[in-house]
Amino acid sequence: MVKKFDQIDRALLRALQRDARLSQRELAEEVGLSQNACWRRLKILYESGLIEGHTIRLDPAQLGLNLTVFVMIRTRHHSKEWLETFRSEVTRIPNVIDFYRLAGDYDYMLKVVAEDMNAFDQVYQRLIDKVDLDTVTSYMTMEAIANARDLPI
Repeated sequence: MVKKFDQIDRALLRALQRDARLSQRELAEEVGLSQNACWRRLKILYESGLIEGHTIRLDPAQLGLNLTVFVMIRTRHHSKEWLETFRSEVTRIPNVIDFYRLAGDYDYMLKVVAEDMNAFDQVYQRLIDKVDLDTVTSYMTMEAIANARDLPI
C-alpha cells in the first residue's frame, strides 16, 4: 500500500477506474494537479503495485456469453499438492473468469461464463474430469444487477 494515500490519490484512482483512457492532461485537470505532479503520483501508485494494469470491460451478451454461473465447490482434500493441481486445472479453463477460496460451507467459488447450458456442461465435465471434488453446486444467474463495479475508494 502507498504510504501517503491522500484524497488526491483517491481522486486519481476513482477517475482511472471510471475511464482508464483519460490522458494525463485530462486526469491532471480532473484532480487539480499539474501534469508533472500528476505523473509523479501515478508513477508512485504504479510502482507500489496498487495499480495492476489497464483493462476494458466487454459486454458478455454481445460476445454470445449469455449464461453466468456461480459454481460452489466443496472438497475432501486440503493438501498443498491437491490445491496446486486444482488451481492449475481451474485457471486453464478460459470460461472461469473469477476464482475464490472461501471460508464457510463451501471451499471454493468459480464465476463461469458460457454461451449456453451445453457450453457450461462442457466446462463442468472438464472440471470434474480433472480434479476429485466432493460437492459441486451451480447457481445460474438470471440478471446481473451490479457487475464489475469500481472499488469504493
